[in-house]
Amino acid sequence: MAADTPVEYIRHHLTNLTYGKLPAGYERADGTVVEEATWTMARTAQEAGDMGFMAVHVDTMGWSIAMGVLFLGLFRLAAKKATSGQPGGLQNMVEMTFEFVQGIVRDVFHGKNPLIAPLALTMFVWIFLMNSLKLIPVDYIPTVAHAMGLEYFKIVPTTDPNGTFGISIGVFLLILFYSFKVKGAGGFLKELSFTPFNHWALVPFNLILEILQLIVKPVSLALRLFGNMYAGEVVFILIALLPLWAQWTLNVPWAIFHILVVTLQAFIFTTLAVVYLSAAHEDH
Repeated sequence: MAADTPVEYIRHHLTNLTYGKLPAGYERADGTVVEEATWTMARTAQEAGDMGFMAVHVDTMGWSIAMGVLFLGLFRLAAKKATSGQPGGLQNMVEMTFEFVQGIVRDVFHGKNPLIAPLALTMFVWIFLMNSLKLIPVDYIPTVAHAMGLEYFKIVPTTDPNGTFGISIGVFLLILFYSFKVKGAGGFLKELSFTPFNHWALVPFNLILEILQLIVKPVSLALRLFGNMYAGEVVFILIALLPLWAQWTLNVPWAIFHILVVTLQAFIFTTLAVVYLSAAHEDH
């Protein structure tokens, strides 16, 4: 896993473990030629790029699922051990998280939908857990993965736009679903056509504005989370390139600061998602 130059080190740590299809006749990095189209693990960043749109980032998928399972396991354990007497540490943590997310929903969601609060809780905790993986030193997991024969391995799913877009597209589909369900197809089309200018002559202009605004919602959700987490990951990697004494001097304050960033980004994503879903429930 050792890199010859800082650039190679940075590129290595920012490359996902990718599984995809190489076309027949493709020449791999070691000089071998793929005789027929084959699904395989990418050995280089170039191979990962050449696998195209259908390639899967195995590390992003694996850690996303792992954090989802951890979330379900922790909350299930807290529910099973819940007591009306003196609560334990896990129960206190879960109750504080529940009340915090409940406050977000109460403040910004103005419709009636029993799904929104559980959805907000799931998004907040899941994103928080995925973001928290950033606090593990950048070389630990890649070193273990390399010992297992995996050339590339990124641990933080939210530093991969595929991961953040996956969540935001899910929110976008819910926005469309509830917009049609609450307002009806005609009501939703009328809202797009006569907002912000309530005049038939400006319907084409309104449609362009509103459709762009609708599309920008999932894009902004995904890119805001990805951009903040990716930038923080790059800083951690740059610090790891410094001498050992400088790493400890810079890494600890940056990690402490990033505890705030990890929580803040989960909060912002959840709040905006609830705001967008609230707007989808408004029937004028």
